[in-house]
Amino acid sequence: MDPIELKRTRVIMHADHVSSVSGIDFPQNFVGMEDDMAWNFEKFTKNFNIVISKVQGDNLEFDLIGVDSSVANAFRRCLISEIPTMAIESVFVINNTSIVHDEILAQRLGLVPIKADPTEFHFKSPDEDATDLNTIVFKMHVKAKVNVSKAAKAEQGDIIADDNTNVLSKHLIWAPQGDQEERFADNPPRPVHDDIVLAKMRPGQEIELELHCYKGIGKEHAKWSPVATASYRLLPEIQILSPIIGNDAVKFQKCFSKGVIEVFTNGDGEKEARVVNSRKDTVSREVLRHKEFDGKVRLTRIRDHFIFNIESTGILPPDVLFLQSIQVLINKCQTVKEALTELTGDVMEVDE
Repeated sequence: MDPIELKRTRVIMHADHVSSVSGIDFPQNFVGMEDDMAWNFEKFTKNFNIVISKVQGDNLEFDLIGVDSSVANAFRRCLISEIPTMAIESVFVINNTSIVHDEILAQRLGLVPIKADPTEFHFKSPDEDATDLNTIVFKMHVKAKVNVSKAAKAEQGDIIADDNTNVLSKHLIWAPQGDQEERFADNPPRPVHDDIVLAKMRPGQEIELELHCYKGIGKEHAKWSPVATASYRLLPEIQILSPIIGNDAVKFQKCFSKGVIEVFTNGDGEKEARVVNSRKDTVSREVLRHKEFDGKVRLTRIRDHFIFNIESTGILPPDVLFLQSIQVLINKCQTVKEALTELTGDVMEVDE
């Protein structure tokens, strides 16, 4: 590969450092080249691609190809902090005789993901009253008591299990307001998971609460973030520059994660190493520690190929979240265009 092309398109891994970290694709950076590196829409559409590799429950993995790291990071940030959801914001404590302090209990309740379509609600301003269009109400009333049937059978010294020892997210009961019962008859608001432990009680202790959920975004508080994780990594690339054969091939294979390197028998009947799935490589650089592989292998990462992972909290499917993050970024671009038009007085087209 041409040295300039290598620097343009790859991040190069060395034994003790990483080189070509920053992109160099900007106009007139290299004089005399046929490609002046100016951004071109036709070239972008030719190179851009999204390949979905895994969809499993609340997890989505896909390849984002042909974009700069700034764009990939913009999607990641939008996923974490810009997509609205519904979360518990106000907790009205009627009675709490458990050992969990009111403030701690409220904080734990706020982090319970609520399964509700945020597009059906408005943002509630601080001076606005709660209505059926901006608020979801839950109620909780749990009292711990001795399990009488178990107590009757218990022998002296036995520990008797109590009813409602664990206060769980399933104890949050939706209280419809206005016409919410009709609007959400097919998909009532509820916790995503029923088995989240909120508190533990002993017989005689009681918790009675009223909880209000509002619409918000992760930028304001993490409880509104719709993702547990949203991350990306560059696609690893392993280039074998000269054949690795014999016992070195077996040693070479052991330097990588399982499934990355395969040892096969070549035409001369010798063992030889080849790359079968560089995607599985963790880029540990273990191979670069061994002198026998000097000059035989190059470890790189493809600069514009991102392996993107989205793990939803369960409020919205991960594919829907990514589409919403794209729309958030489009809206931001439109805002910038409109602001520039106002500033310069020039008329700019804003594509939908």
